Amino acid sequence: MENQTPLSIESAIAETQRFMVKVYSWMSFALIVTGLVAMYVAGSQALLNLIFGNTFIFIGLIIGELVLVGALAGWVNKMSANTATLIFLVYAAINGLTFAAIFLLYTAESIATTFFITAGTFGAMSIYGYTTKSDLSGWRNTLMMCLFGLVIASVVNIFLGSSVLYWVTTYMGVLIFVGLTAYDTQKIKNMNIIGNEGTDEDKKEAIMGALTLYLDFINLFLYLLRLFGRRK
Repeated sequence: MENQTPLSIESAIAETQRFMVKVYSWMSFALIVTGLVAMYVAGSQALLNLIFGNTFIFIGLIIGELVLVGALAGWVNKMSANTATLIFLVYAAINGLTFAAIFLLYTAESIATTFFITAGTFGAMSIYGYTTKSDLSGWRNTLMMCLFGLVIASVVNIFLGSSVLYWVTTYMGVLIFVGLTAYDTQKIKNMNIIGNEGTDEDKKEAIMGALTLYLDFINLFLYLLRLFGRRK
């Protein structure tokens, strides 16, 4: 028995590592889908006019994104792994349709620079969340309350148009999603069930983990773009 324990621990660690590789792979693939769709739309005046020239279509896309995320979060246990994967990738593609706007507002150079800054920041915090021995679960309530406050402040500022509140929410957003990246990475690592590798449940866990980190990355990128993006 004494010889089996180290082996079982090593096996569990290796399985967790493989699980996280799947999570990051799906997240990265979704980001590529979003980026490619956004660049394609930005290069087509007809698609730009269709999406951003028609309020109903644009709002419909936003609602569609919310519905897809809600469906994954609420009914993933009732779906097959293939269905969950398809919904995730469709969401990433629709996100790309609306993301085309940033190519109209910001220079390509500043978008690329911000992307690499985001990738470096995200990577550092994700590594911290994965490797730290500290329990980050205590961050949850604080981060959720701050995120709730951020949403309210952002909505209010739509009507106020305050430049001060704009920059407050910008820095607040960066800090919140930096924290969420570390917290979510640890949460995803811990939620992996050892022994179900290769099952439908394992695949769905990887997709849900990828969606969570994808959202962290996208939101961090958008807030950093406010800081480093150069408008056309």
